[in-house]
Amino acid sequence: MNSFDPKLVSKGKLVEVSRGDRWSVCLRLEELGITCQCIPEQLLQVEVNTVVAAVQLWSVVRQLRSSRNTLVNHLECCWHAG
Repeated sequence: MNSFDPKLVSKGKLVEVSRGDRWSVCLRLEELGITCQCIPEQLLQVEVNTVVAAVQLWSVVRQLRSSRNTLVNHLECCWHAG
């Protein structure tokens, strides 16, 4: 996670996440099995090769950027839809 891998840059996407949230996003993505790197003073690098990985990335970042109220409303909509 700490060493730079040039192959990841060519295959992955650079994701702009605030400094305070980068490590949290990176750790969560690694828990989900998504390869990523969080290098100091650079953008978060994420390897996105599948639709599932893209949705998981979107979901993790959305959870950090959305207000609690927005997330609660979304969860309530999901409960009513199911």
